[in-house]
Amino acid sequence: MPRGLPKPVRDNIEKCHLAAIAAVEVYNRPGKRFRTAQYLVMIIISWTALFHAIFYRKKIKPWYKKNGRFVKLEGEPKHWELGECLIQYYGGDNNSIRKNLEFLIGLRNKIEHRHLPELDPSLYGECQAALINLEELLVDTFGEKYALVDELAVSLQFSRMIPSEKKRAAKVLAAKEAKTVTDYVENFRGRLPSAVLNSMKYSFNVFLVPQVANRVSTADAAVTFIKVDEASDEELKRLEKLNVLIKEKKIPIANLDLYKPSQVVEKINDKCPNIVNLNVHAECWHHFGVRPPAGDKKPDICKPEYCVYDEAHRDYLYTDAWVRKLTTALSSDDTFKEITGRKPKRR
Repeated sequence: MPRGLPKPVRDNIEKCHLAAIAAVEVYNRPGKRFRTAQYLVMIIISWTALFHAIFYRKKIKPWYKKNGRFVKLEGEPKHWELGECLIQYYGGDNNSIRKNLEFLIGLRNKIEHRHLPELDPSLYGECQAALINLEELLVDTFGEKYALVDELAVSLQFSRMIPSEKKRAAKVLAAKEAKTVTDYVENFRGRLPSAVLNSMKYSFNVFLVPQVANRVSTADAAVTFIKVDEASDEELKRLEKLNVLIKEKKIPIANLDLYKPSQVVEKINDKCPNIVNLNVHAECWHHFGVRPPAGDKKPDICKPEYCVYDEAHRDYLYTDAWVRKLTTALSSDDTFKEITGRKPKRR
């Protein structure tokens, strides 16, 4: 560890490094297990240590206070946990990095006493983003000499599960014992603005491109990451033609049944006192921003807990969560008018 910083700062940077390496190691270790649960414990420790290093460098003691005095546990000051660090560091800025960490904190609390290995594939994006964001903040704050890049040649494993396998896994997650966790995931994602949900800082979505070299020694790396949200239209079209690429998409975890707009309207009308038609439904998806408008260059950028783009038929399908959301929203006269600009018509 390079010197030049106060000891509490150096100690926390070292702790940040060690915990990050342990997080990646436990995630990548072969075997069937709930890798996400173990990863979350270590990556949260790593992030907490990084924030403590930042605060100590600013000569701020990241310790809890009560009645003007520092709180102590067994004679030692009680340090801020990651949630408090986010409040102290970001203030009122609810950016994608903060939301990513808030999601992981809540998820850790939900799953620490549960064994749900089937959940791993659906959480890869958020887990990978947390690691990349950690590296960037570490380097931006303390410089390249503190980077993790030399210690983490490869980060987290990519899922090779095909869609049918993911769907079978999702059916397991629809079981009663997993409901509280899956509800948390969907509800958290559902509350996020589309700009945050689709941000690489919140969830890491990439094309994975293997590199070809004549000799192993001439290859800089085995793979190249091309970020989906930064690639040009021409580049995306070229990449989509290569069958060696993987483009990860989030799919709803618990709500496996998908509905066409007409089916959504029919289901809403079964329970909603106000009359709903396809025009009202279109106004709803536009109001809540669950999918892009027709003709958009990136039609698959949706809120996946509510809407999924069907690439084969070039249209959109909607989830049970979307039906429930609209049934509740459109049953309120005030909300109906807020969405459509019109008073609802009763049956």
